Amino acid sequence: MSIFLSILALVIILISAGLLFFLALPPKRRSRWGLRPIPAFSELVRVLGLSVEEGTRLHLTLGHAGITQPTSASALVGLQALERITAISSVSDRPPLATSGEGSLTLLSQSTLRAVYRLNNALDLYDPQRGRLTGVTPLSYAAGMLPIAYDENVSAHLIVGHYGLEIGLLCEAAVRNNAFTLAASDSLSAQAVLFATTKQPLIGEELFAIPAYLQTSPAHVASLRVQDLLRWGTVIALVLSAVLGVFGWL
Repeated sequence: MSIFLSILALVIILISAGLLFFLALPPKRRSRWGLRPIPAFSELVRVLGLSVEEGTRLHLTLGHAGITQPTSASALVGLQALERITAISSVSDRPPLATSGEGSLTLLSQSTLRAVYRLNNALDLYDPQRGRLTGVTPLSYAAGMLPIAYDENVSAHLIVGHYGLEIGLLCEAAVRNNAFTLAASDSLSAQAVLFATTKQPLIGEELFAIPAYLQTSPAHVASLRVQDLLRWGTVIALVLSAVLGVFGWL
């Protein structure tokens, strides 16, 4: 039985790798396949355009999970989103800010910002102060973001990372300033707070779809499509096993 499960796992891995390679090919070599619409991302793209035109700032916060912790995956998603958002709005009068509650994340956010400006041949516009450590404890981290929400002319907050209940402080500040908020977290307690305090929360695995919807790279879009195919494959397998069990064939 264990050998069968090992072979099955290997087959699934090979199929997933093949699908990922195929779906990452340029559009001319495969048929187009759009992503399912999620209103939060459509609104984010609109807000990004408006922030550049109006000279307002976008604030992206990465949470307080270190990169060596099991909860760091959400912060890495946030860094990928930061790269794309900075590339879009780096020419704005007020480039985006990135905050975090952990030292390694702060260094990574500064490195990401610097890499984008170097790629755009605008390294002289890079300011390391746009990647900030606002606190080293959850509450001090959340409290340190409040001056940014109130005093930095922020029109949109992108909340992506690992948080606790304290993230509600930033959400309340965003509501008071009529700022758009797109929020996602891998913490159940934070998801509950975000669902109650924001208009555009992302639930569950939608967190990991952010780079794909921001068109960070074809590989991210392909990985999201592979996840959808595997999800449908799992559903079909469960239904077939139930039907076969009812007729006594399994």
